[in-house]
Amino acid sequence: MNALLDTSFLFALADTSDRNHARVLEVARNLTDSLILPLPVLPEICYLLASRLGHVAMRCFLDELASSDTAIESIDKADLQRVVEILDRYSDSKIDFVDATTIAVSERRNVTRILTLDRRDFSIVRPRHCDYLQKFPDS
Repeated sequence: MNALLDTSFLFALADTSDRNHARVLEVARNLTDSLILPLPVLPEICYLLASRLGHVAMRCFLDELASSDTAIESIDKADLQRVVEILDRYSDSKIDFVDATTIAVSERRNVTRILTLDRRDFSIVRPRHCDYLQKFPDS
């Protein structure tokens, strides 16, 4: 199976002082899924790592990503159109661009699993291809 990576999961994995670090580390260690990183997640996680943990942490993340089997998934114009639809439909919830893009990628790639700590946005949106995205780690 495939699973999408979200910023919140990646940050908690990198930050050993994060209250969720042990939970995400356990998921990461036991994971058998092929991982997909939607391209818009990359600048967001790099910014957070550099600003909160330092430039060295950001560079270490990029080095590990470059040597991993994680697929980096670009977005296309159809994805952008779907992002606009999601942002319009859920405008009261103020879902952000990266999360809407991740949902669009999940639909296009038919992925139903996501590694995230963001229960709010990924619980609100109903993807076209499934009833909901399975979120890991579990609540």
